[in-house]
Amino acid sequence: MKTYIILFIVIIAMHVMTLVNTTIFDGQWNGIVLMISNALFLIAAIFFGTEFRARKKA
Repeated sequence: MKTYIILFIVIIAMHVMTLVNTTIFDGQWNGIVLMISNALFLIAAIFFGTEFRARKKA
């Protein structure tokens, strides 16, 4: 799977979580959504870094 597809999926997941939290739960789960969004961002950044480094060596 291409790197940009995975990063796009992560961004979509982050936006959907925020949208669901604000519309359905009226922002009651802000801390949990923020924690999950930060974790997804870190996972995406690490994935991008490893892919970038692997392509740079090749």
